[in-house]
Amino acid sequence: MDIFTHQNAYKWFVPICALAIGIEMYFSYKRKAKNYEFKDVSTNVYFALVNVLLDGLMYGASYVVMDFFFEYRFINWENTGFLYWFIAFVGQDFLYYIHHYVDHHSRFFWAVHVTHHNSEYYNISTGFRSPVLQPFYRFMFLIPLILIGIQPLHIMFAYAMNQNYGTLCHTNFIKRNNRKGVVGFLLSVWEYIFVTPSHHRVHHASNIKYLDKNMGMFLIIWDRIFGTFQAEEDEMEYEKLKFGLTKPLEDKGPINIIFHEWKEIFKDFFHRKKDLPLGTRLKYVFMPPGWSHDGSSKTSKELQKELQLEDQ
Repeated sequence: MDIFTHQNAYKWFVPICALAIGIEMYFSYKRKAKNYEFKDVSTNVYFALVNVLLDGLMYGASYVVMDFFFEYRFINWENTGFLYWFIAFVGQDFLYYIHHYVDHHSRFFWAVHVTHHNSEYYNISTGFRSPVLQPFYRFMFLIPLILIGIQPLHIMFAYAMNQNYGTLCHTNFIKRNNRKGVVGFLLSVWEYIFVTPSHHRVHHASNIKYLDKNMGMFLIIWDRIFGTFQAEEDEMEYEKLKFGLTKPLEDKGPINIIFHEWKEIFKDFFHRKKDLPLGTRLKYVFMPPGWSHDGSSKTSKELQKELQLEDQ
């Protein structure tokens, strides 16, 4: 039996994560930090359960597809040594970066991913606020790694382990490194290569400067290479981090909180001006979130350009 499965990775992680959440709740209470709110945590649990259910339903179908592509792999590995696992972890993380980038730059995929961002709280339990519909297509982004001979089960194990690390980065209690000396240097090296809570706080912030930044789950180097990196600014010099969406949700019911962006896409596609051509209507589905043909709403890049002009 192969122990390197994503089920085992999550099984090992559950007690660690439960302990981390308990510790964070304790310090949040002691410091009166208000990082947790009962309804918000309940929603996170709801998302996790729905995601697990859909993931279970899609388990067989996704592996049928992945095994199909595995039959056409270009490389046959003689053993699963260090190089094999290095490629599995780093390759999966890179493909996740691509997947995550698409999630933020195509409204169709953003409508799924937005559920991970619609909480106004930021704590470890936020990591379980899953894009619940992702199991229907997530595995398609992993095909390149399958074609170079990495076994589907091992890819999903790497995904689970990287995701476990990313979940623990959802915290306000580990600040950006400001230490000096040897320890500070070592931490700065870690921050340069790996995702940290500081990096991921930026990703979840709805401040204009921080929108669509820091897409990595385990490695932050992809953001540095492809220009999506943004360091967390000192709140004394910049504005305080705001979590959630640029337009907070009014209806946080169990149905709307999953499908609210799909409803907005439906409105834009069918209820805009009647004389809009089909091509323009489709852009409301597939262009970046905030795109509009008349400037009535703006994308994150447009908002950031405006902010840069204001700062000049």
